[in-house]
Amino acid sequence: MIETVAIIPARGGSQRIPKKNIRDFCGRPIIAWSIETAKYSQLFDRILVSTDDPQIAEVAQRYGAEVPFIRPASLSGNIIGVLPVVQHAVQYLIESGFEISTACMIYATSPFLRVRDLMRGRKVLLENDCDYVLSVTEFPYPIQRALKFTENGRLAMIQPEHILTRSQDLELTFHDAGQFCWGASQAWLAALPIFNETTSPVVLPRYLVQDIDTEEDWERATWMFKTLKREKVI
Repeated sequence: MIETVAIIPARGGSQRIPKKNIRDFCGRPIIAWSIETAKYSQLFDRILVSTDDPQIAEVAQRYGAEVPFIRPASLSGNIIGVLPVVQHAVQYLIESGFEISTACMIYATSPFLRVRDLMRGRKVLLENDCDYVLSVTEFPYPIQRALKFTENGRLAMIQPEHILTRSQDLELTFHDAGQFCWGASQAWLAALPIFNETTSPVVLPRYLVQDIDTEEDWERATWMFKTLKREKVI
C-alpha cells in the first residue's frame, strides 16, 4: 500500500520556552492542535511524531499520533534542522516495509494550521512538477526598507538605494510561515534543500501566521488564537 504520512518533529530541548512543544496552549498541549488538525483532515494514512523526549512521546500518543521510535541523539541537538529529521522518519518507515508516496512535515507549534491549507498544499504538490510545497506568508513591511543599528548605535538602511523608492514599487517578499511543508518521498530521502527552485508556495494570510519562539510570541499567539476561534476562522 502506498501511503501519505504526516511527520511532526518535536524535540524536547527547547531553551527559550521550556517544554514548548507540550506546554498548554488554550486548553491543550500545543502539539495537540497540530495532531488533531492532521487527523481531522483525513489526508494521512499515518501521523508520526519524531521526538527524543519520552514526555512528548506520551502526550503525542495520547492525542492520537504514532511514536514508533525515539529519535537518535545525533538528530536531537538544537542546531539540527527539520530536513534530516524528516529524512530519518521517512527512511524508518520505508525500512519497516511501508511504501511512501508523499510526506508532509507539520510543525509542532502550529495552532493556526487549517485543513483547507493542508489540502491546498497537497493539491499543488500532486499537480505541479515540484519536490516540495511550503507554506509561506508575505512580509508585513517591505524588507528592502529594513533598518539596522550602526556601530555607534545610530540607524541606517540595509539597502540605502531604496530610500526614495515607493513601497508599491518594491518587489513583494515572503517568508516561511512555519506551518507545513509537503514533499515527495524521494525529495525527503535525498535531503534536497527545501528552499530551492523546485519548491512551490502555498500563501497564507498574515493573520494566520505567528512564530512562537519567545514568551512575547506565545502571548501574542494566544490572543490571536482566541480571536480566530471566536470568529470561526480556524
